[in-house]
Amino acid sequence: MAPAAASPPEVIRAAQKDEYCRGGLRSAAGGALHSLAGARKWLEWRKEVELLSDVAYFGLTTLAGYQTLGEEYVSIVQVDPSQTRVPSWLRRGVLVTLHAVLPYLLDKVLLPLEQELQADPDGGRPSQGSLVPGRRGCSGVRRWVRHHTATLTEQQRRALLRAAFVLRQGLSCLQRLHVAWFYIHGVFYHLAKRLTGITYLRVRSLPREDLRARVSYRLLGVVSLLHLVLSVGLQLYGFRQRQRARKEWRLHRGLSHRRGSLEERAVSRNPLCTLCLEERRHPTATPCGHLFCWECITAWCSSKVRWEPAGVLRWLSGCAGKTHLAAAEVGSLALSTLQVEGREMGLFLKAPR
Repeated sequence: MAPAAASPPEVIRAAQKDEYCRGGLRSAAGGALHSLAGARKWLEWRKEVELLSDVAYFGLTTLAGYQTLGEEYVSIVQVDPSQTRVPSWLRRGVLVTLHAVLPYLLDKVLLPLEQELQADPDGGRPSQGSLVPGRRGCSGVRRWVRHHTATLTEQQRRALLRAAFVLRQGLSCLQRLHVAWFYIHGVFYHLAKRLTGITYLRVRSLPREDLRARVSYRLLGVVSLLHLVLSVGLQLYGFRQRQRARKEWRLHRGLSHRRGSLEERAVSRNPLCTLCLEERRHPTATPCGHLFCWECITAWCSSKVRWEPAGVLRWLSGCAGKTHLAAAEVGSLALSTLQVEGREMGLFLKAPR
């Protein structure tokens, strides 16, 4: 009797077992680097360590022509589209590249590109003392991205930022769509295997597959599709809200053309925004003294159904003297410019009643 195709539960168990083994290998390699080079080097190189761990795992199993630990665990084997032969060495190499190397390269390029495009054209780069992961890229990928984006106009930067955001979010949505499609049809759990045409065959006889399990997986696929549609809608709405907040800020303060020294003095020793956990852009302080990105705090405030009386945001540099307010309306936000002895020192944002 010819071997039967692997069932969806078997494919998922194999993938979970492989993920568990890869996680253990990543943890061991990261722990070794942390012990030898310290926490700073580990933060700078952890992505590369994870990549090398994945390449080593698949290189010793799939690329060498053996089963992975997950495939051996459930007794399934990879076959090419003919389902009569194991995949060729070239096909296995393309599979490992698409599954392990390509996601790393995309993340390495798209993340610095978005960060550089979101920064002000006049400067305002991350501080030298920052320990944000990926800072090492300033000497490589980030420097290259910065060099090629420095001459772009504001309209070009905005269009490229939108394209990078759509590409990064689109890849994530494509992966989720592919998993939901697997739940419905039961073939190609990983997108890389679909692109290379590699499927699984069962190498031992098992009881006939329960039809109720297949129906449950299909129902899970439908629910996953609905959840994906809802998530895409929320992401698009959030992106438009951030773009609007950034536009209103620049319209009132003119930050796209100049960057005052007051903003540099407002940056604290810890340059991270506690809402997005990234470098603060357009630092804005609450009355209690906490600093956030302008886009993050305005998006947070706009998501609140009820505004508290004390819901007033202040961005101050701390200066004594006579002050007065010059009010202005920008979109749905009530903005007031704080002036100290004739100089603009900050910004008030009052929630609409």
